[in-house]
Amino acid sequence: MRHALTTYPVLEAIRKRWSPRSFASTPVAPDTLNQVFEAASWAASAMNLQPWRYLYAHHSDQENFQKLLSCLLPGNQPWAKNAPVLILALAKTLNDDGTPNGAAIHDLGLANGNLSLEATALDLYTHFMGGFDREKAKQVFELPDGLQPVVMIALGYLGGAEQLEEPFLSREKAPRQRKPLSEIAFEGKL
Repeated sequence: MRHALTTYPVLEAIRKRWSPRSFASTPVAPDTLNQVFEAASWAASAMNLQPWRYLYAHHSDQENFQKLLSCLLPGNQPWAKNAPVLILALAKTLNDDGTPNGAAIHDLGLANGNLSLEATALDLYTHFMGGFDREKAKQVFELPDGLQPVVMIALGYLGGAEQLEEPFLSREKAPRQRKPLSEIAFEGKL
C-alpha cells in the first residue's frame, strides 16, 4: 500500500486513498458498488439538489463497458480496460425549471470524494480521469442538454504494478507527492 506521508494527521482513508492504474480482475459485487454510490448520494449539495448522476458498467457487461472505454482518450485505454468497473460521472447543470445550477460541478466533486473514500474503506481503489471525449460520451449515451460529463472513474481492487507496461509502470511506482500547504492555503490574502 502507498499511504500518503502527511505533515498533519488526517483520516486514515485519506492517507490510504490513491489512484492506481493496476487493477485486479476480481469483480466488484453489485451490493459493494451500491454501497459506494450510497456514500456518494450523501454528499452535501447546494439547496440539496443532488445534481450528480453516474453511468457505469461492470467489466462483465462488455457491451456497455466498451461504450465507456471507447470514450477514453488513448492514453487511458491501455490500463483502464482492465478495471472491473468504469463509471461516467455527470453533473446536472440545469435545474428542473431550466435555470442553471452553478454549483453542480462542485457538488459532483463532493459526491465523488465521498465515493472515493467509501471505496477506500472497502479496499477498493478509484482512478479519476479527465482524459476522455466528452462530446463522444454525449453522443454514445444520448445525454440530454444540461447533463454534463465531467470525469470518468476506473474502480476496482488493487492489482500488481508488474502487469502494467511503460510509461504506466513507472507512474505506478513513483512517489506520491503534494504541494506544500504554503502553496495552497493563504491566510487573509494571496
